[in-house]
Amino acid sequence: MSDSVSLSRRRTLQMLGGTPMLPLASSLAALPMTAEAHGNAGGAHGLGMRYEFGGMAAPSLADPAQMATTYVASTLTRSIGRHSVTYNLGYETFFLTGETVPATGGGTIIAGSYFDIDGNPIIDTTAAGQPQFFSDCPDGMSLLEVRRARSHRRGCNRLFAVVQFEYTSENGAGDSMYGKLPSPIAVLTLDQDKRTGQLSLVSYHNVDTAPARGLWITCGASRSPWNTHLSSEEYEPDATVASNSQLKAFSQNLFGDADKANPYDYGHLPEVTVHPDGTGSIKKHYCVGRISHELVQVMPDERTVLMGDDATNGGLFMFVADHRRDLSAGTLYVAKWTQTSSVGPGAGDISWIRLGHATSDEIKGLVDSGITAADIMDVKKSDPADPDYTLIHYGGKKNWVKLMPGMEKAAAFLETHRYAALVGASMGFTKMEGTTVNAADKRAYSAMSYIYKSMTDGSTDIQVEGPVAGAVYEHVLKGHQHDTDGHRIHSDWVSTHMSVPAGLAGEDLATPDAIGNEALADKIANPDNLKYSEAMRTLFIGEDSGMHVNNFLWAYNVDTGKLSRLLSCPAGAESTGLQAVDDLNGFSYIMSNFQHPGDWTGSLSAEAKATLEPLIAANYNGKKSAAVGYLTLAGRVGDERRHRGEHGERDEHGHR
Repeated sequence: MSDSVSLSRRRTLQMLGGTPMLPLASSLAALPMTAEAHGNAGGAHGLGMRYEFGGMAAPSLADPAQMATTYVASTLTRSIGRHSVTYNLGYETFFLTGETVPATGGGTIIAGSYFDIDGNPIIDTTAAGQPQFFSDCPDGMSLLEVRRARSHRRGCNRLFAVVQFEYTSENGAGDSMYGKLPSPIAVLTLDQDKRTGQLSLVSYHNVDTAPARGLWITCGASRSPWNTHLSSEEYEPDATVASNSQLKAFSQNLFGDADKANPYDYGHLPEVTVHPDGTGSIKKHYCVGRISHELVQVMPDERTVLMGDDATNGGLFMFVADHRRDLSAGTLYVAKWTQTSSVGPGAGDISWIRLGHATSDEIKGLVDSGITAADIMDVKKSDPADPDYTLIHYGGKKNWVKLMPGMEKAAAFLETHRYAALVGASMGFTKMEGTTVNAADKRAYSAMSYIYKSMTDGSTDIQVEGPVAGAVYEHVLKGHQHDTDGHRIHSDWVSTHMSVPAGLAGEDLATPDAIGNEALADKIANPDNLKYSEAMRTLFIGEDSGMHVNNFLWAYNVDTGKLSRLLSCPAGAESTGLQAVDDLNGFSYIMSNFQHPGDWTGSLSAEAKATLEPLIAANYNGKKSAAVGYLTLAGRVGDERRHRGEHGERDEHGHR
């Protein structure tokens, strides 16, 4: 046994012996992370280290306070050999959106607040007092460490979290503001207690998004292997629509001019770099496909990006960069599904169609030149009865399209959805959201939030049964693959097959239950965020479900198939911001946010709504605020210490 492994065993035994730690502490840095060390069963890491989450029951109206907040009653047991210790889990917040927090560089700022292209606050003129808009929808988050960044507090390390805000639900007049405001993105400066691992907010920096021409509906996110934040822009504006009221409102709020925003500037992959002073800078990659980007996954080769597509008539996409750690140039592919089973969520073999190669500067140059949709392809919304046009399905509707001569590259990278369908890709997936990778087993996972519409209606080459409550698909990843034209794909991380492991599909209910759940509460429903922990051999799943009254965060052990409910969001809220961090200075973290509490959809019972509405309004600023935070270890099972949690009192430093 090597000295590093011997040291790791001693540190682990010390940890199990009683070191008090709030976050998910684990001295994992010295453990080998190879497939040989993991083995194919048991998650042993060659040392017998095991992690097991103990799930909790779904909250009920018997205790409505549990349904109206972030509720955690789950456990984590860590074992090595015959030694084990079990901890209660809890939840800590950095802030609720709308709170005033310290600004990086001095002064204060409103968490989740909106700014125009010149950095001026965007004001809600429909509300009394005309306050600055702030978001109730924090989404993707990346916890990371930056070289040369140092804490000013004794006994603390300096960390950062990048948090993006998808949208705000409504203005002061109650009108929907979805997609009408430019999405803000922030860098949180954090102190990490060296003894306990607890994180506390130091300051908040709003990233200047002017270099990216603003951000459009940022949703899921991931941390790249080179320590940047990979953001997203979903539901790209349709450039063929002559008068897009949503885009015009966005443009007015961002630029002060309803006609200035170019639809082709949105639907790309933004990347945020954090600097040691707690500021951040952003660039947008125009060559990764203009699709409904969600949480993407960069593979261990640091070149291959597997991407879901949160859309009806969406596709599975892959980008292979020319160079490691650089997404500014590469080759874009789209999947072809050959169905091998139609039962339930089905299964299929995957092959790949090459859409094209480009640099970001090249595609951005096309946009800057003023290229229009009509320059790229002619799109008809009714049958032109002309054989030069091809019928495709786009956003749940029929389009007839004809490519303009010489516009293959422009179409591939600016009209990606339509071009992929035109060249024969399987554009029938519905709401394929987060993607993550299990590197040791060469498996990836994609969340199919809803399995319906274009996946079940027979309109494409994907035709499966469901459930509407969705499922998590597993990809088999291999090297030595070729595209459909016979050219080699220069990646060892290519998806070749998709199927759903046992326990990772939802279950629709024939009729809603007593409180209004339309899917079985003890199974996942409408999975969205996905993150995998190599150390814990665990897939974490966050829900975006109108079929569950409370959305849940789950842990799924890939070796045992055990599914455990870890956390319940406030009723009507979506679980967002998921990130599993195996080791930051000897501590592990599960980051977790929620958005839009009390946003009632589905079949919520009248009793549940009447009971929960005032509680959620009281907890979350009249349903205008949401939380950014993380799961913690709240003490050993049996300890009398109480966890302060989301609404706990602050200490002398102003930290929860």
